[in-house]
Amino acid sequence: MQLPRYFDLTGQSALVTGGGTHLGRAMATALGELGAHVHIAGRRLDVCEGTAASMRDAGLDAHAHCVDITADGEIDAAIDAIASRHGRFDILVANAGGSFTRSYMPDASIEEFRRTLDLNVTGLFRSAQAASRHMIRARRGKIITIGSIHGQLTADLRLYEGLEFWRSGPPYHAAKGAVVNLTRSLAAELGRHNIQVNCISPGQIPQATSDPEFVERCRVNNPLQRTGQADDLKGAVALLASPASDWITGHNLLVDGGWSIW
Repeated sequence: MQLPRYFDLTGQSALVTGGGTHLGRAMATALGELGAHVHIAGRRLDVCEGTAASMRDAGLDAHAHCVDITADGEIDAAIDAIASRHGRFDILVANAGGSFTRSYMPDASIEEFRRTLDLNVTGLFRSAQAASRHMIRARRGKIITIGSIHGQLTADLRLYEGLEFWRSGPPYHAAKGAVVNLTRSLAAELGRHNIQVNCISPGQIPQATSDPEFVERCRVNNPLQRTGQADDLKGAVALLASPASDWITGHNLLVDGGWSIW
């Protein structure tokens, strides 16, 4: 097989949870550019539909779904519908996640901790289970989880000194650490069915609402001396969703501009 064909996803069906904004939007676009039928899921249908419409305007095949991965049965129904529509289900990018942290030690909220684990870990587990049922029958599939540099490194609190905004904390760091090891466990469970499970762990990739001073502190402390962009994940998702990664499983790919080498 010639190298370009290793990255060809023509005819494959893919679901990106949390695909309506930021990192999810970039990864969904990448899959569409490689020829996949892309389905974007999130709790805000209008946001998902807006992203899908932009992708269709660019000539890509994209569809929107309203899905809460923490609710019983919703992710199962969405994946079943995608498989029925295309006759196959090939790629899951389990991107939905986030932080609810508004309180810190020693007064941290147990409810915030539980909600963070439910979204990032239990939601991922639900999504992977629903996807794997179809992939096992087909004896092929790619599951991509989304971790964070905080899955292996905690936050350097010095970066936040003097800034007034909510930062992620122990609940999010614990959840993303669980995502990384859950990825390895899923890879072990599903490998015999020819399903590859890998994790992408992004570094600091700011949004428009991010504090400018914090963004600059991250930039100057990064080995590459630049700010991460959502499109920096497009190559990583292309690799892990395509036949180019058929011999890669259980891996945690850090896409952080070298932040974790210090």
